[in-house]
Amino acid sequence: MLAPPDGRDWVGLTSLPLPVEAANAWVTTPGSGAVVCFAGVVREHSDGRPGVRGLTYEAYEEEATRRLAEIAAELRRRWPDVERIALLHRVGDLALSEPSVVVIVSAPHRAQAFEAARFGIDTLKETVPIWKREHWEGGSEWAASASPARSVRPSTPTG
Repeated sequence: MLAPPDGRDWVGLTSLPLPVEAANAWVTTPGSGAVVCFAGVVREHSDGRPGVRGLTYEAYEEEATRRLAEIAAELRRRWPDVERIALLHRVGDLALSEPSVVVIVSAPHRAQAFEAARFGIDTLKETVPIWKREHWEGGSEWAASASPARSVRPSTPTG
């Protein structure tokens, strides 16, 4: 069971259905005037491939969990007023319309919450070692849109 932590950041991977409602409730605090929730769900098509019936996600769990924590830390560095953050990803087999990832951010104001949530999902997709296999009638294949994972916090140029 993926349970909320005692702290202000809830990051993790699970093979169970994502606790979207529980995470949304946990992120909401008395100091948050805005809560933004992004949920990525399994759709019936991908680039150039109609008829997708489901997905399988695999992850390098130790590294993925570390990167999720790094994203939360970087998000807090950029938006220090953020109240709570939930970065949760599913692994295993998922059917159509099931949530595969959820990023929820609470902040005093909506602009901060929207910007931080957008950073959270975009950075997660670019940096966390999670791979998906698409299943359709007639076969399955690892997603072609994958790219090599980059660092969470880009290095700053020197000199």
